[in-house]
Amino acid sequence: MNSMAKTQSTRTSFWSELFLLGLYKPTQGKITRQVTFVAIAIVAVLSALAIANYWDFLGEMFTGSKYLWGLLFSVIGLWFAFRVVNYSVFADFLIAVEAEMKKVSWPSWPELWRAALVVMFVIFVMALVLYIFDIVWYWLFGLLGVRYLG
Repeated sequence: MNSMAKTQSTRTSFWSELFLLGLYKPTQGKITRQVTFVAIAIVAVLSALAIANYWDFLGEMFTGSKYLWGLLFSVIGLWFAFRVVNYSVFADFLIAVEAEMKKVSWPSWPELWRAALVVMFVIFVMALVLYIFDIVWYWLFGLLGVRYLG
């Protein structure tokens, strides 16, 4: 119980880390953190542009304010993405993810191709089986009078 209280007391909140400039463990989990940053940044910039296009409430007061709002929201979104991947709790998670991904044994291309062919074959066979079941039930319900055959 005491060790749990210590770990909770040493953690800082996200809001207190939001305005820091430093990087958290900059040499660990670089690839995972960079990919996560790019994904969050793309969502943030696209969201900012969508907000700017549909929420131009200062358009009458300032010419071109739509672009200024889009730029402002984009900068805020990029800063948020940068801080999220450097937030200690989330960064530790991403570091652990990268460490686990290095342990994965990835299939070779021939294995991957064979597995993909098996999946496609099974999908087509299941589609054919479901089509046959559909025809049989369609005929049976028509025979029983539940469905009109006409």
